[in-house]
Amino acid sequence: MDFVGPLPMETSQRKFLIVAVDYFTKWVEEEPLATIIEKNTESFVWKSIICRFGVTRTIVSDNGKQFDCQAFRDFCQEWRIEHRLALVAYPQSNGQAEVINREIISGLKKCLEDSKGR
Repeated sequence: MDFVGPLPMETSQRKFLIVAVDYFTKWVEEEPLATIIEKNTESFVWKSIICRFGVTRTIVSDNGKQFDCQAFRDFCQEWRIEHRLALVAYPQSNGQAEVINREIISGLKKCLEDSKGR
């Protein structure tokens, strides 16, 4: 799991994306957010992962404060989800999310360029 942004503002003031990737199927779940806070992270995991697909065994994320906080650790512990933080010295351990982030940014740039008539 990772965050993308800030992105160009849209009308609803959502300038960030939270992105989760299933490592086996490469399925992507994302949600636009106005702010990056711990509660949004828990809400995303609940709505977009647990309620749709069931409780996952493991979540791999970067060391962002939204993931590496007591509230998110408690949330994962409550649902018996193993939460692994990507090593700062080895960010490739969260590589699938980073690849998807680049694809999302590339796609958004293309859409914006097309809408400008370039």
